[in-house]
Amino acid sequence: MKRIFFIAILLLLPAILLKAQSKIEFEEYDLNNGLHVILSQNNTTPIVAITVTYHVGSKNEKPDRTGFAHFFEHLMFEGSDNIKRGEYFQYVQNAGGKNNAYTSFDQTVYYEVFPSNQISLGLWLESERMLHLKIDSIGVETQRGVVKEERKQRLENQPYGSFYEQIFEHAYKLHPYRWVPIGSAQYIDKATIDEFREFYKTFYLPNNAVLSIAGDFDIPKLKELINKYFGDIPNGTGEIFRPTVVEPEQTSEVRDTIYDNIQLPGVFKAFHIPAQGTDDYYAIQMLTTLLSTGQSSRLYKQLVDNQQKAVQAGSFPLALEDPGLFLIYAISNMNVPAYDLENSIDNEIKKVQDSLISEKEFEKLRNQTEDDFVNSKKTDQGVATSLANYYLFFKGKTDLINTELEQYMKVTREDIKRVANKYLTKENQTVLYYLPKALQMKKEAK
Repeated sequence: MKRIFFIAILLLLPAILLKAQSKIEFEEYDLNNGLHVILSQNNTTPIVAITVTYHVGSKNEKPDRTGFAHFFEHLMFEGSDNIKRGEYFQYVQNAGGKNNAYTSFDQTVYYEVFPSNQISLGLWLESERMLHLKIDSIGVETQRGVVKEERKQRLENQPYGSFYEQIFEHAYKLHPYRWVPIGSAQYIDKATIDEFREFYKTFYLPNNAVLSIAGDFDIPKLKELINKYFGDIPNGTGEIFRPTVVEPEQTSEVRDTIYDNIQLPGVFKAFHIPAQGTDDYYAIQMLTTLLSTGQSSRLYKQLVDNQQKAVQAGSFPLALEDPGLFLIYAISNMNVPAYDLENSIDNEIKKVQDSLISEKEFEKLRNQTEDDFVNSKKTDQGVATSLANYYLFFKGKTDLINTELEQYMKVTREDIKRVANKYLTKENQTVLYYLPKALQMKKEAK
């Protein structure tokens, strides 16, 4: 009996050690100009990740000037007073690093991953963006073309490519989430260089940003470097626009048909859900894992494998700073009409609404959730990004990087059933059918 107990302890030991070692240590502080700094030291490998997260996304734009935040994602690689056009990438590549940026509804993030002996270079590059960005006619016109071409490639020339834009436009009536980050090409064309400069002066400020660094560094030396490169950047004195409009509760179904250059019909559904970090947020996240994560998930298994009504099926929640959307999609198999596919989607939703998932499926779901949570923070870049997100969008609760998993583990089978009934309702849904343009031509010919 003692031997069995000892073997059991040995088998559990790796998991125990993992949990004991998995706590991410960090410290945070503010510079006098309002820049929030988060540092997480990890000296296991000579790598460092630097992120600067600006609290500006598409929801901070004017309705007749959408796409500004995404435009600046590109423009801020153009150069500065001390960095010539096109040299950002050269500096990073020559130092053996990588860099990129992305824009969402709520934020714009720039990041570099360097050998740790190049940390000073990374800080200089980011401070140049924040203080000395060059906004001239050459850079603006260059990026106008880049952004418009990206829109063509990602939305206009891709099958079903416009669904993201269309679903938000249909689901929101008042809130600025009704337009998506990529924005409108016509508004980018109309904008003047002075408007771009004003947008930069309003949002790309130390008091509207988080500098988050994870990896191999000496903390006292790093603090000196941060103060050297960022300490003298002046903060903004004007008001930073934060939309206060509240989207009214959706009380009736919204439904539309989009004709596209496609061969197979598609069904796209959206349901309004609460903001990230709220109690129901965690149950909704687990609900989407149940429905669509992996080929053994409910939607894929039923619609694609068993019924063979779809070639693709899935769901994902877009939990945002303000209440977002839970999206479900499926692409029809040959000769399967959209209404038939939608009925199958609704049947899978109803199963979750009517019955508790089994204990076995629930345990699998918990394991998947834990794996996803741990894996998202395995790299220095993942840690740096997560720390900034928790600080900005979870009311300053940066330590959620160590404790948020507990919120997921508190979710019960009853919670998953409850949120499915509360949010995945007909009154709360927006439904788009994507149909081949050939069907539209037939319809108009009659």
